[in-house]
Amino acid sequence: MMKTNIRLPAMSLMIVAWVANFTSFSVDAAAAPNCLLLIADRLFDGINPVKTDMAVLVEGDKITRLGASTHLSGKCGKCSNRLYLGNATILPGFIDANTHISFQKISKDKVLAHGITTAQDAGGTLKIPEGGVGKLRLLSSGPILQAPGGYPLNVFGGQGGFNKIGYVVASVAQAEKAVLKLYDSDAPEAIISLEPGGEVGAPWMQVHNGKAAPKAPWPMLPLPIAKAIVSKAQEYGIKVVAQVGENTGFKRALDAGVDQLAYMPCARISENLLTRAVKQGVSFVTSLGSVSACRGARANMVSLANKHAKFIYGSQIGQANVPLGINSQELQRMLTLTSGATVQINELINVLKAATSSAGEQLGVEPLLGRIAIGAPADIIAVRGNPLQKFKLLESPDLVMSGGKMVINKFK
Repeated sequence: MMKTNIRLPAMSLMIVAWVANFTSFSVDAAAAPNCLLLIADRLFDGINPVKTDMAVLVEGDKITRLGASTHLSGKCGKCSNRLYLGNATILPGFIDANTHISFQKISKDKVLAHGITTAQDAGGTLKIPEGGVGKLRLLSSGPILQAPGGYPLNVFGGQGGFNKIGYVVASVAQAEKAVLKLYDSDAPEAIISLEPGGEVGAPWMQVHNGKAAPKAPWPMLPLPIAKAIVSKAQEYGIKVVAQVGENTGFKRALDAGVDQLAYMPCARISENLLTRAVKQGVSFVTSLGSVSACRGARANMVSLANKHAKFIYGSQIGQANVPLGINSQELQRMLTLTSGATVQINELINVLKAATSSAGEQLGVEPLLGRIAIGAPADIIAVRGNPLQKFKLLESPDLVMSGGKMVINKFK
């Protein structure tokens, strides 16, 4: 039994109230006009190098045209709502593949206003997908599937459950039922813990709620149970993401056949295992800021970049000192660790792709998510200037649109 790749049908059917005149908007703005032509000096479409003098036509909740501004201005003569951004760059709304928004009770409006239009929420109560038109598109992974006595409940406490940060799986049968529960809630992924603890500098080894981390090693899901989760998830079209920090858990994740790792491993991983991961097509959510105190994370990233691994942007919104929106420092770390002595334009583009089109493809919940393309969701941001020269510009977008509805507009 398989669902289609479009996991959020309700979002495309949401009715938007249209207004006749377009002026300027704020976070609690009314719905967007029926059509809007955005014109700017630069455009990044999520795939290709930046193009100049471009225009994008939004109708309803979709992008319906894009092209050279002079050409499209004439073609879209019937659309009187036009916004000339001038020396600015249009980009797809960013996608953060590793957040803790629900668990940490973060303001979704604040995250959206700072450029994240889609967020994958890890851990905490399992919820059906929400948002997408004027609201943050939030996709819940539900609780982390873990071994009895293992991470994360051994650190954060509690009995576990589908409304908690962890859910204990003690048998193959329980594993398969857990995956079915995720499927019934339209979760695009299952997260499993293969974390035995003990890594120096790891955030899970710090003091939590006034208590030191339990003595390692911690119990991990046995390989047969991890394999059962992956097998059942593949049957239902759900990706499996593993939380892994060192070689033992890393190898078990590969043996089980997981699709993705939730963050760069904290301890140094053997070259043989890193090579094997790339050959198996495993992708890596970066989350470099959260493991910046680890001894092996930087070396792992550099090695994986040399092996042409696929990276997906994730910043762990909800952790201390992580911006509640686009994280320019995370982007800069990604660029530094994947570039040579002189940064090339394709390396810059690859970092932006990791937070837009590549992330959208990995989620698989909406066609063309993370792109400026005909038929794509009208999730759009714009910043004054050129963010390829200064990532910091992305942290405070001058325009944010979610599903065709204007959320922020500072262009007047």
